[in-house]
Amino acid sequence: MKYDFTFYNPTRIHFGKESMSKLVRELENFGDNVLLLYGKNAIKRIGLYDTVVKTLKQCGKNITELGGIKPNPSYAQVLEGARLVRENNIDLILAVGGGSVIDCAKAISVSAYTEGDPWQKYWVDFKPLDSKAVPVGSILTMVGTGSEMNGGSVITNEEVTVKEGRVFPPEVYPKFSILNPEFTYSVPKLQMVSGIFDIMSHLCEQYFSGDDDNTTDYLIEAVMKSLINSSRVAIEKPEDYEARSNIMWCATVALNTITGLSKTQDWEVHGIEHQLGAYTDCPHGLGLSVISMPYYRHIYKYGIHKFVRFATNVWGVETGGKTDDEIALQGIAQLEAFSKELGIPTTLRELGCTEDMLRKIADSVEEGGGYKKLTHEDIYNILKECY
Repeated sequence: MKYDFTFYNPTRIHFGKESMSKLVRELENFGDNVLLLYGKNAIKRIGLYDTVVKTLKQCGKNITELGGIKPNPSYAQVLEGARLVRENNIDLILAVGGGSVIDCAKAISVSAYTEGDPWQKYWVDFKPLDSKAVPVGSILTMVGTGSEMNGGSVITNEEVTVKEGRVFPPEVYPKFSILNPEFTYSVPKLQMVSGIFDIMSHLCEQYFSGDDDNTTDYLIEAVMKSLINSSRVAIEKPEDYEARSNIMWCATVALNTITGLSKTQDWEVHGIEHQLGAYTDCPHGLGLSVISMPYYRHIYKYGIHKFVRFATNVWGVETGGKTDDEIALQGIAQLEAFSKELGIPTTLRELGCTEDMLRKIADSVEEGGGYKKLTHEDIYNILKECY
């Protein structure tokens, strides 16, 4: 392990079919006023909303609701939630839904009592947390982001057309998260595969960095292989508990910081996709998939050793008689084939991106990257390849 690190994760995970039974005990740790945060109608359709509300009332909680959180949560929704927290003296923000709802809960948590403009302070200037964070708990219904066990919060400021992520310190992590794989059964296929590729992208962003023999890379390869195998099962049998539980845990492990330890990491694909999402509001995982293949073909030569390892260790590409370039490109081709197998769109046009957006998106992405540092022109050319 080449670089020093400190690892700490305070989130308590309740995982499995009976995990909801732990909610009552968790609620005992917080005051009487709860902000219930959720998306549109999914949790009501599967009956989870009624279960949660009943439990909250049985525990004597006063419920304030904020529903309709967008798949790409907006800063306007964050400010509305922050207002509700202050006006109702909220003791716990309970996020019920996917990663977007949990991301929004964290943003509300840090914004409610901060002075000044939270967006400028936390998502533009990246200043340290300077006010109390309202505790967050989560009940997960869609997997992908790993937000149930980390400090990440990705928010879209629609007024300035910017989608930005911020990783907050451990005091903002959910205090507890309830993970019942059965809650994911009703997620539409396109949302499910979007989440799957989001997981894969999180792993790739951390994996494609460094040139050392790092234990973390071996962990990432194992999680990738589990994800690939279970995803194929879940596509054919959406209510296969073992497959869905494996995917759920892969998502959590992929971004609870353990797969980034002692790694320099990349995150340029996410940086590009965030701005794509700001302009199109497309599903995050689908955007990541479309961008990933042209991006990796653009940079693989600069970290060819890792791309060869990816091809052989994750996809089982045979090396006999092949150059490193051929092996590396075959690994990227296998990743692309997996994306198509999932049924993910392959072009930006299919995600609502128009040609006139390409330059605007490219120029609004921060220049950076892992094995190769990209310029705005590089990003523009990659987007053209995706289009």
